Amino acid sequence: MGDVLLALSIPVLVFGGGIYAACDCWWRRRYPAPPSPYTHRAARLAEQDMLLLAEEIVDDAYAALGPLYDAPAASSAPGPDGPPAALTSRPSRPASTPDRAPSPPAAVQKP
Repeated sequence: MGDVLLALSIPVLVFGGGIYAACDCWWRRRYPAPPSPYTHRAARLAEQDMLLLAEEIVDDAYAALGPLYDAPAASSAPGPDGPPAALTSRPSRPASTPDRAPSPPAAVQKP
């Protein structure tokens, strides 16, 4: 008799575990837990740290490379010490030229 109870207890436990899992899943879908405030707080703190680090990186880069972006003193007339004429002015598109629209699709070619 002891062996029969042992043999039948295994399927009963498996079936009971399945019923418990199904009920637990249904309960969690019907009544979801509110989000943890600690999780949101940790995310906000991590975001703050990341922004501070990004600000520090940008400030360091500007301090190192800022003089490269400052405008040099422009002379009134281009001369031998000024920039070449080809680099000083770029031809711009006339205002009457419309923006380029996408081209129509190509025709299908028969093999």
